[in-house]
Amino acid sequence: MGLQWTIMAVAVAVEAALLLLLTLPSPKILKERLNAVVSLLLHPTFGVVPFSVFQLIDLYGKREHWLMCTSEVCNSSERDRYEKSIYKAQRNLILCFSACLLYWCLYCICKFHKAIKEMEEIEKHQRNL
Repeated sequence: MGLQWTIMAVAVAVEAALLLLLTLPSPKILKERLNAVVSLLLHPTFGVVPFSVFQLIDLYGKREHWLMCTSEVCNSSERDRYEKSIYKAQRNLILCFSACLLYWCLYCICKFHKAIKEMEEIEKHQRNL
């Protein structure tokens, strides 16, 4: 189970790095090339979205069987295990949502860059006429 969440964390880190690279000011040629590379990477990395949805469903299913330590009978080790499992679930939930959100942001930014490039080409063509 830890490998799945490690993969999800790496995917979120890579998406965040790509998003940072796309939004930083850079020369036009570098930005165009980077946008082209990221656009090509978006199609194979779309698998992150169903993977995170699957992980969300898995978290929801496990929620039914979580340890409940609400009574005063629980000792400190049981209470620590309960709190640790809650914190892990919250972290994993944030990972899943951030993977989907960052993928959507990357998609939108690449789409906007393509639209801007097309408008610039249309404007250049209009000037030449």
